[in-house]
Amino acid sequence: MKAALYFDNADGFGEWQILISTEAYKHLREFRRADKKTFKIIFKKIKQLSNGHFSDDNHKRLNGPDAGIPIYDAKMTKDLQLVYQIDCVPDQDGKVLIKIYGIYMDAQLDGIWDALGSHLARKGREYLNRCLCRCTFRNRPVLSKDNAILPASFPLAEPEPECSGGPLNLSNKDMDHVDDHVVGSPLILIFAKGLIADQDVQHVFMLTPQEQKIVECTTSCYVLGRSGTGKTTTMLFKILGIQRAWEMSAVDMPKPRQIFVTKSRVLATKVEEYFMKLLESLALAGYTLEELAKMKARSVQEGLVDLDDLPESQMNIPMKYSELEDKHFPLFLTFDRVHILSKKDSAEVFFNVEDADAHDCFVTYDVFANQYWPHFPQNLSKNLSRIVKGSEHALTCPEGVLDRPNYLRLPHRSNPNFANQRGVLYDIFEHYTKIKRQRSHHDVADRTHAILKVLRSKEFPGKQIDYLYVDEAQDNLLIDALFLRQLCRNPDGLFWAGDTAQTISAGSSFRFDDLKAFLYRVEQQNISVNSAGACLRQPVMFQLAINYRSHGGIVNCARSVIELITKFWPNTIDTLQPEMGVVDGLKPVFFTGWDKATVHHEQFLFGTKGGHIEFGAEQCILVRDDAARQRLRDQVGEVGLIMTLYESKGLEFNDVLLYNFFEDSTVDLSRWRVVLNGVDGQVYAPNFDRDEARYAGLKILYVGITRARKNIWIVDKSDRSEPMRIFWTSRNQIQNCTPGTDVPHLAVSSTPEEWASFGRSLFSHKRYSQAIHCFERANLRREVKVCEAYQLREVARSSVGVALLSDQKRAFNVAADAFTDCAATATGNQKLQYYRNSADCYIRAGDDFKAAEAYLGAQEFEQAAKRYRKVGRFDKTLHVLNDHGTDIPEETTAELWTVCRLFYFSRTARPPLPLFSTFDEELEFLEDYDLDYARASLLESHSRYYEAAELHLSENRPLEAVRAFIKDDSKDDSTTRAADTILAYFWRKCSFGITAKSVVDEPESMQHFIALADELEMNKLTPATRDLLSMFQSILRGNHESLRNLALNFHEQHNKPAALLCLDHVFSRTIDMRAFTVDEMRRFLQQFHAYARLLYLILTFPDPMEHMGIRRLFSIVRLSGDEFLILNGTFLHNKIMETRQNITWASETPSGYTASRRNVTKLLQRSIRTILKDKVSRIDAKCCESPVFSQCLQFLISGVCQRDKCPQEHVAVSKLDRQYYNNRVAIHIWQILILQFMYSAHPKIDRRKSMRDWLKHLYEAINPPLFIQGSPADLDMNLMPLRRDGMKVVKLWICESFYSLDPFFTQAEFLTALMGITSLSFAFDKDDAPAYISRAKCTISGPLDLVRKGDKRYMVHDLLSSYQGASLSSISSGILYLLHVLDNRLYVNLSVLCDCIEDVCGAFIINWRIDPYFNKLPLHNVVLPCNWLLFPHKFTTEKKTNLPLMGELLDEIARLVEALRVEAGMDFLWLNYAKFTPILRNVFISRICRVLCLIAHHISHPLLRNRVNNIILSLHKKTPPSNRHPVNYWKLVDDVVKCITPLPGCTPLPDGYLRALLAFDDNKGVGNLVHLVHKKMNQYTRVNTSIGRRLVYEKTIEIPHLLSSYAVIAQSTPRVEALASVPRLGHSKDRPEVMQHDEKEITEPQPQEFEGEGEREREREGDLTANADTETRDASETLDEAATLLAPDLDESLRTNGPSAEEEEAARKIQNTYRRYVRRRSSRAVNPEIDAIFMTCLKETQSPEWRPGYYSLLFLGPLPHLLVCLERGIALTRAAKTKTKGLFNKESHEKLEELGKQRSGIATLLRKGLKLRKQLEPSSSAHRARDVDALRFGVLEVEEFMQGVPSSMKDMQSDFQMAYRGIVAKKVRAGKEKGRPALNVEGMNDC
Repeated sequence: MKAALYFDNADGFGEWQILISTEAYKHLREFRRADKKTFKIIFKKIKQLSNGHFSDDNHKRLNGPDAGIPIYDAKMTKDLQLVYQIDCVPDQDGKVLIKIYGIYMDAQLDGIWDALGSHLARKGREYLNRCLCRCTFRNRPVLSKDNAILPASFPLAEPEPECSGGPLNLSNKDMDHVDDHVVGSPLILIFAKGLIADQDVQHVFMLTPQEQKIVECTTSCYVLGRSGTGKTTTMLFKILGIQRAWEMSAVDMPKPRQIFVTKSRVLATKVEEYFMKLLESLALAGYTLEELAKMKARSVQEGLVDLDDLPESQMNIPMKYSELEDKHFPLFLTFDRVHILSKKDSAEVFFNVEDADAHDCFVTYDVFANQYWPHFPQNLSKNLSRIVKGSEHALTCPEGVLDRPNYLRLPHRSNPNFANQRGVLYDIFEHYTKIKRQRSHHDVADRTHAILKVLRSKEFPGKQIDYLYVDEAQDNLLIDALFLRQLCRNPDGLFWAGDTAQTISAGSSFRFDDLKAFLYRVEQQNISVNSAGACLRQPVMFQLAINYRSHGGIVNCARSVIELITKFWPNTIDTLQPEMGVVDGLKPVFFTGWDKATVHHEQFLFGTKGGHIEFGAEQCILVRDDAARQRLRDQVGEVGLIMTLYESKGLEFNDVLLYNFFEDSTVDLSRWRVVLNGVDGQVYAPNFDRDEARYAGLKILYVGITRARKNIWIVDKSDRSEPMRIFWTSRNQIQNCTPGTDVPHLAVSSTPEEWASFGRSLFSHKRYSQAIHCFERANLRREVKVCEAYQLREVARSSVGVALLSDQKRAFNVAADAFTDCAATATGNQKLQYYRNSADCYIRAGDDFKAAEAYLGAQEFEQAAKRYRKVGRFDKTLHVLNDHGTDIPEETTAELWTVCRLFYFSRTARPPLPLFSTFDEELEFLEDYDLDYARASLLESHSRYYEAAELHLSENRPLEAVRAFIKDDSKDDSTTRAADTILAYFWRKCSFGITAKSVVDEPESMQHFIALADELEMNKLTPATRDLLSMFQSILRGNHESLRNLALNFHEQHNKPAALLCLDHVFSRTIDMRAFTVDEMRRFLQQFHAYARLLYLILTFPDPMEHMGIRRLFSIVRLSGDEFLILNGTFLHNKIMETRQNITWASETPSGYTASRRNVTKLLQRSIRTILKDKVSRIDAKCCESPVFSQCLQFLISGVCQRDKCPQEHVAVSKLDRQYYNNRVAIHIWQILILQFMYSAHPKIDRRKSMRDWLKHLYEAINPPLFIQGSPADLDMNLMPLRRDGMKVVKLWICESFYSLDPFFTQAEFLTALMGITSLSFAFDKDDAPAYISRAKCTISGPLDLVRKGDKRYMVHDLLSSYQGASLSSISSGILYLLHVLDNRLYVNLSVLCDCIEDVCGAFIINWRIDPYFNKLPLHNVVLPCNWLLFPHKFTTEKKTNLPLMGELLDEIARLVEALRVEAGMDFLWLNYAKFTPILRNVFISRICRVLCLIAHHISHPLLRNRVNNIILSLHKKTPPSNRHPVNYWKLVDDVVKCITPLPGCTPLPDGYLRALLAFDDNKGVGNLVHLVHKKMNQYTRVNTSIGRRLVYEKTIEIPHLLSSYAVIAQSTPRVEALASVPRLGHSKDRPEVMQHDEKEITEPQPQEFEGEGEREREREGDLTANADTETRDASETLDEAATLLAPDLDESLRTNGPSAEEEEAARKIQNTYRRYVRRRSSRAVNPEIDAIFMTCLKETQSPEWRPGYYSLLFLGPLPHLLVCLERGIALTRAAKTKTKGLFNKESHEKLEELGKQRSGIATLLRKGLKLRKQLEPSSSAHRARDVDALRFGVLEVEEFMQGVPSSMKDMQSDFQMAYRGIVAKKVRAGKEKGRPALNVEGMNDC
């Protein structure tokens, strides 16, 4: 390999080997280009020296005899000389050689040569003696034939230490020249051919002995050396030597596979370029001059392009590692590229970081700093995962992560960083891992662990390499080293180089000792790694200590920093030999003492404003961070390159100014003082404490110092810099510059070429902002724009994860535009690359269209087409495919053609280019992808409308189908089909619960359907079809009156679904009920009751899914026997959407939700319950706000109401009649009936308050406060809603109200509610009321206020006894109750109290006058209100009349009247909806006075009459007439007074009270007085015209029945079996006849009522029963049953409480029986689908053609199970097809490819399923052949079909297995009966 690195001299050269410095080579190239004549002279002179022609002109010493090593010059022209040296450094042959330093003018030959000779003399005494010895010039001495002197040879000498010498006495400029010759000039070994060809090649130069050892080492090695010591050079020369040795080998041997790996793309590229140039320089000797000229012509200068942006296609290597061939080696790759090559071989494991969209998924330093670091404590490391995931220990842990205990146990010596903070650090790592997982990010450790996992699981992909070179190894993790090691099969072919002092990231703890130990263990333990099978040899460790970059002054200063690190942190970096410079140089200058009191040091360094000094291209100012840079720029402006220390890594400068490094440090002065421990003789220094911040600060300081080649200036005015300055000063390693001393000249001007050159260097290191500065100084605008574009991209990338997404996209868009501008002015590969960069940025900006345009400019046609396709510009995609299809892979072309076709067909857009070449090709494509719309269009274009219509209809396109049907004239049923299609669409869009506005406003197609309906020929349609069309037209036009009429028509036609739909739209609008009159309210509630009843009928329907009308009403589609589809946009679908988060029983499809029969039924019933509740509740709320339910007494009496927005009805007295009264009662009962539907549907709803309120309203309507408003005697039950059945609900409410009434909870209103419902109960349900009243809690006990103090009697019992009237003391009980209420001032409604007073007083009067002791003809000539005479118990039972007790009551009434008169002491009284006003108080006084008058008129006993007289006289005396405040009872009082106190001499009139009463009533409103006349006295009794009614009776018991038909209803509720026998009374003569909407008795709604005769004919219905689901029925829901169960024995006492034991046992049995029934009914024994198919099969077997046998068993047994599986599969496939179809037209174009594949596959599968259905259906002719084998094959095909069904068919597996076992599986017979064959009936039980 030694010889391979060198070669023979070129033609014309002699024995003397020529070494030429880079300075001399530069001079030669300049002369070659500028002055060819002079170049020839120089070239000739060099040849002479090479041939040993030394003459006086050629061999004149330049330096003095005492200047050490002689330096010579060779004169060439008058003033041009060549300077060289005879060097005794032996080459591989041991000969001396000539070293050329340069070509200079005479004026340039100054004193530096003496200094150079003196410096060279320091190499040792032996070296000096050999150079001074004369024998150096000859070989003992030998002259050649042409008098040439041959070079001498010396034996190899042992290396000797350099001699010390004093500093060189040179100026700064001369010192720079010495540096150029000694430090910066590698010695090139031959140059002729490359120089002649003017080829940009590099030449092999001389290596030091240590470097030579490294290159020639035959084992693996580790090379350590600080920055600039030649580590990379030794690698390169070793690669070159091995490559040249293989090329020069005569033996046929495989080419050695060598890979150079580093982290930096720039370094890898430069090394590769350098290698190629060295290879070219070695190979130039084999070329002729003509060939060299051609090579020069092909040489093109590299453009300004970031190497990391180059596409893989330009890497000239395969995409996969396994595809690498020998010709591709040697390779120079980054570590990332090695990973990518490996990734391509295992794409399923690795992470994608190449796509522009996924760029930020990889956690780089910038991503970590911007997106992760802000979340962590700032005093900790930025490289958290190096130990936790990247160490050797992590390899043995699960998932490659070191767990917490093992991490905490790591030894401090080998892992010193953050040793005291590991717990906190691991917490941060876990937080980092969590965030990384959430963001789907991955880092370098994740990537390496992934590839190691693959390498462990399978064979190595491809051929392993022979030699591996890893540069900057400290930048990798240990696990990275393992991965790289596994690439190499040769254990002796490893070369690791690096410097741990250059890892400036905080927390980095890489050491070569760890790497060595790790790899050694790998070699020992892992045999698979050592695949070469050679003996393991220990790698050799080399150290390089000579720094070729910087001179001794800088190197010594930097070395001192390393010494501090190794002294105080001994285990953090590798300990190396002391670093040395090749030549001494200027010491670093430390500016000190420039504090605020003196002139600012910035003035000396950077100049003043307006005249500042500008630094040159090779000079840089280094600062701590970006903030420090900005502060400096604010102070001094743009003075030159200002970079952070981190940015400067990898760069070199002639001069570096380290500015405020210590001042901007986070380490305070006290901690910096630790460095004083390194000062010799220091007696005081702070104790050392391990501090990672100081350690990191020293490493950064080392990097900053080593960036300089010639000068380093340290400027820092902070006290923190003092410790380091003192340390350096003590070692004489710096020059202190204080105020008053000469400030060294800092700034050096640079030429534009130098600025441009350094700008390119900065650009290659991605320092774009600094490169911009350089190119601006070089006046290169194009380069500036390029750098600006790259800088904008970096800014955009840094915003990812930090800025808002919109800001990120905006930043990338700006960068993309900048790259586009650069591409417009660029040429060649640069233009293409800029377009690529622009495209990538546009992609990340979210602008795929511009990205496609940029890719087109970059000639990346595949990417352009894909981006056009992604953005949906299929027109552009087609053009790219058409124009550049040959440049795009065939697979991509086919995919893009397909998606373009899918797009244009799915969007019905016109393509810019033809999509197909032939008609057949188009048809085939449409069929393959099931593009039915396009197929239909194609059919229509050929006038095949009926087929097109059927296709449209099959694909749910009714509008297109109707149009096609109308156009068709080939079929007779086209019009009928069109009408049916229109109605089906209307039912779908206008189904229940869908508002007309939403339908009209939603799709345009609705208007089209309406227009198409007008085009139909109506004479061809049936009347029912025309009515349905009219219904939907009325719905859409909002014609509610028409809908009301149509609802009646549909009701008559038994089409209740249509009737319900009409009413639903009628009652879906907002109706203002406040302005309704009583009659309008009655009609409205009557219609709403019909609507609520129809809703409730649906709830009671046992199986609504079997009812076609219900399914059509709610747009429910039957998919199979037990599966139904709830269409999108329907009422039920909206209900699902409201709670879809918790839905598990329904599956979502594009058309809606699918669910089982049971679940759909539950949803329907639950939804109807909800809507019934909402609608009824809304009507209830509006009724509560409507005034018609209560009359304003203030207005009724006075005609004026002072209240603002009075909540009661203002009605004139003239309107009051019996019709009005009955209408008011009717609206209350209608509302109660409506509410009962809601309560029956929602049995658990709290109804108590609502029931009490409406019963209170009903009570007031029946018993209004004023007699002129009507009374119960005016009630006509024939005018009441539903008559008898309506009253059943009222009775039920009364019963429930008793049970729910709590005297403690409703104490304030208890008495009022109790009196009201008690009155109603005994009025409407006298016989049954005692039973449930006795069980009510409120009748057992109550508050103490209701307990009489004397006998502790509960006064509620007195009240109940009074109302029941069944006992002797009932009247007395009523009086006692009233006395208790009035005496204790119990809170009560005044109107109800007056009703109770009237009831008790009326009973007293009747019993007084019916007593035969006082009256021979009972009740004859009695005048009483009709409502006092209605109740039979007042006439049937003998009751005691206690006059004294009645007297007490009159006394309490007197006090009540007085309280009302003076409005004092009446706080216990209240009224509904009103406060007490004078008018209202007067109204109730007059009402009480009427009662008093009737008492006085009918009972002449002085005890009572005197009390009445006193009350009347008191009112007359205390209430004189007043015009200002009229009193409406005054006339009555005045007339009474006149009658009872006549003028002197006159006798009081015996009927004075009656006369006064009749005069007061004055026939206003509804008259309620009746004159009772016994039949015997009828002809003798004068007719009183003032009394409106005269009743002739024979027996007193007849009076209630004669007064009202209501009397029959008051009897006990008939039993169910006795309902038909109850007689119906006719109308009274004085009552107007009112036609009812339904004359027949209507009982509780039955489910059969929803059924229509026509529907029974169209669809087979199940057995309909009246049993409702348990969720929709209450125990008391059916009124007949409720009334029957609640009927007690009439003898039961009121005091009995609770059901008997027998009743409880009966109830328990009924409950258990009903529960068993519900359970049996809910679980169907037979699947309805299988049942239906079985019935079809059975029908086929009954055909005469069918023959019985084994096939029949299969046909009736397993086959139905197989067919149900097939049907389910077809249904699921259709659903999937519908879904993809909907998505095809709805989804964005991005999913076209996926949907296209799905659509094609589903279409093929569906065709297969339909074919199998036709083959296996019961009516198929295939069954006639009775081929069992064919049937078995069909089963297998069905199995294959089921496996392809997109949705899961697990629920059908049991049925399929039944079919499979019965048909396919082989039967194992247990045995045979001898002589008789056994019949195999296996599977028959399943049929």
